[in-house]
Amino acid sequence: MTDSNDDKKGTYTYEYPRPAVTTDCVIFSFDGKDLNVLLIQRGIEPYKGSWAFPGGFLRMDETCEDGALRELKEETGLVPEYIEQFHTFSDVNRDPRGRVITIAFYALIKKSEVCGGDDAKDARWFKIKDIPHLAFDHDYVLRIAQQTLKERIHFQPVGFELMDNEFTLPELQRLYEAILEVKFDRRNFQKKMLQIGLIEDVSDFDEDDRVRFSVRDPWSAGELSMKPIDCLFEEREILESYITPASEGSASSAEVSKKPSAGRPGKKYRFNKKQYDELKENGKFKLEW
Repeated sequence: MTDSNDDKKGTYTYEYPRPAVTTDCVIFSFDGKDLNVLLIQRGIEPYKGSWAFPGGFLRMDETCEDGALRELKEETGLVPEYIEQFHTFSDVNRDPRGRVITIAFYALIKKSEVCGGDDAKDARWFKIKDIPHLAFDHDYVLRIAQQTLKERIHFQPVGFELMDNEFTLPELQRLYEAILEVKFDRRNFQKKMLQIGLIEDVSDFDEDDRVRFSVRDPWSAGELSMKPIDCLFEEREILESYITPASEGSASSAEVSKKPSAGRPGKKYRFNKKQYDELKENGKFKLEW
C-alpha cells in the first residue's frame, strides 16, 4: 500500500532493493580486411584506464535505446542511424559498484573518426584480433555480440551497412569471412551471392564504352572468343588474363599476348533491397554455406 500523498502524486515506493540499469554499445565497422569494434578508455574508477564499450547509467526519463544513443554520442561523438538490442547481462557480480544490470545494443556502421568525451579518456577503433582485456564483463559481452552477428548474417543482409554503396565481390567476400571467421572458396561464394539475387550489377561501363577483347581461353583449345570483358570475368576464371584489344569486327587480325591484370577495373555491385524484401516476405532468405 502507498500513503495518500504518494497516490496523489502518482508515485510509488517499494520496500526492496532496486538494481541500477546501464546500457552498453557494441559498434562494429569494417576496414576492408578486418572487423573492427569501437572501445572507450575509462577515465574514472572502477577500471580507470581500462578499455570498455561505450555506455553508462540509464536516466529515469529515457528509454534504454535513448540512453544507449546518448551515452554513445557523449563518449565517442558517434550518432548511428540505428542500433539494435541483442542481450541483457545480469550476472550478480558483474559490476564492483553494486547490483547493475546492463542492456546491450549493437550497430554496424561505416568506419569514421571518433573522439573520447564525457568520462571517456579516449575512444578508438580496434581490430577484433587486437582487442585488449576489457573492463567489467565486456569480454563476454563481445563474444555474445559476435555470436549474434554470425547468426543474423544468415538471415539478414546485416553486413551491407559496413560496405560502400557499390562494392566488388572480393570486397564482399572479405567482409563475410571477417564476420564468420572462415575462409570461402572464391567461385562458390560469388556463385551463391549471384544466384540468390541479393546483389545487383551496377557496372558503370556504358554500352558505347564496352571494349571487346580477343582472349585465348585455356579451356577452349586455343580458340579465340569475342565478348565484352565484363562477361568474360563472370563466366570464366582466366587467371592473369591473356588479353589484347582486337580490331573492331575482326578477331583473326588480333594478336594475343599476356597482359597484367593490376589495372583491371573490378565489377561493381550493390545491395538489392527489393529482392531481399521479397525473399524475406516469402520466408525464403537464408544463406547456407
